[in-house]
Amino acid sequence: MYYDTIESPIGPILLAGDGHALQHVGLPEARRPFTIPAGWQHEPSRLAEPTRQFAAYFRGELTDFDLPLNAAGTAFQKKVWNALIGIPYGTTISYAELARRIDNPKASRAVGLANGANPLAIIVPCHRVIGANGSMTGYGGGLGAKRFLLALESGRAATADRLI
Repeated sequence: MYYDTIESPIGPILLAGDGHALQHVGLPEARRPFTIPAGWQHEPSRLAEPTRQFAAYFRGELTDFDLPLNAAGTAFQKKVWNALIGIPYGTTISYAELARRIDNPKASRAVGLANGANPLAIIVPCHRVIGANGSMTGYGGGLGAKRFLLALESGRAATADRLI
């Protein structure tokens, strides 16, 4: 596995992959801090394309990432994560709506747990899921990062700059 840490408006982001596909995006305020395992190699050149795409995203120039991804998870988690990718840039949905989109309308809580286990933050946009009443709900990368990402995607870049 190869890794690099890139700078972003929300702090340093950890990228990790096997040289073929991106497998992990770690946010600075993650609820579950990630420790780089022994044997991983710091190799920025192996992550040049994800780094380029993240820079474009944070400049407001990229709305959809185009990277090979390989997220480890259960079949249910992967179903949720694939549904997350279908949430358009600049929009939000509720956990209940996400559960409906995977044809399991009673699974809001399980959907929330799968959302929280997403290893590819931002690319698999779990930050676009909010409470049914429109409230800002928990985010594995911290609510400040979630507010920033939603403001960035809604075109409120000046507001986004002040959220962190």
